[in-house]
Amino acid sequence: MRSQQWRWIPNALTFLRIVLIIPFAGALLDGGYRHALVIFVVAALTDAIDGFLARSFNWKSRLGAIADPLADKALLITTYLMLTITNVLPVWLFALVLGRDLIIVCGGLAFHYGVGRFEMEPSIPGKMNTFIQILAALLIIILMAGLSMEPWILTASIWVVAVSAIFSGGHYVLVWGVRAWRAKRS
Repeated sequence: MRSQQWRWIPNALTFLRIVLIIPFAGALLDGGYRHALVIFVVAALTDAIDGFLARSFNWKSRLGAIADPLADKALLITTYLMLTITNVLPVWLFALVLGRDLIIVCGGLAFHYGVGRFEMEPSIPGKMNTFIQILAALLIIILMAGLSMEPWILTASIWVVAVSAIFSGGHYVLVWGVRAWRAKRS
């Protein structure tokens, strides 16, 4: 039971990740890509450590279950927004990334209030999309920081993120649309 006194650590790491969004966004906005890269890596490490601790020591909490994915999503949306504002990424890609998330959230709310309890379950395409968005952002920031990276990575990343967002968003709409249709029929 002694380890229970430390169960606050995963949530503290999640909130540290949320706080890191501010200097990260500022670094991207100012073109300080190397600084942004360091902050991005620190944020990724806090995510990995808080998940490991929560699972390994059963330090899971309702707050963590909500705050952790929100912190991840806030960091990703901020990354794509700042890279769009600074003209690294096209506006249509940011609209697609944000639009996918809004469709999923609005669909979940519609399901919850119109059909029944909605338990958000990340799908395999959804998890792959998140991984692709993180990897693409990391590669683009490395490229913009002037570190060893091929220039074609930018164009490839844009198209891979776009295809992944469309596919995973469509998958969520299809799966939850079928669930809603079946629930309404029964």
